[in-house]
Amino acid sequence: MAGPVLADFAKIADENQFKQVVGGKTLTRPFVELEVSPTGEISGMGARWEVTGKWAWQDGYFCRDLDWGGTDLGYNCQEVRINQDRIRFTSDRGQGQSAIFRLR
Repeated sequence: MAGPVLADFAKIADENQFKQVVGGKTLTRPFVELEVSPTGEISGMGARWEVTGKWAWQDGYFCRDLDWGGTDLGYNCQEVRINQDRIRFTSDRGQGQSAIFRLR
C-alpha cells in the first residue's frame, strides 16, 4: 500500500535549487497566480487583488513579506517542498499551514 502523498514532496533546502525551480514559472492555485523572481520580488494576483512582496532565503527557508490588496500579510519563513510540477510552502518553518501551487 502506498504511503501518504505528502511523502512524495522533496525538501528544497538550497537557494539556488529554489531559484531553478521557480525561475520563469508562474505559481498557480485556484484564484491565485504568483511570480517569484530570482531577484527577490513577489508579484501577482490573489482573487481580484494585487499581491506584492519580497523574499530572501535564510537558513534553508523561504522568508517572505507579502501585501495582498493593501493588507499586510506579514513576514514568515516557510519550508519549501517540490513534487514534479507542484510546490508546497509550509508556514512557520514547516510547522504551520501549507499551500500547494502548480508550476506553469
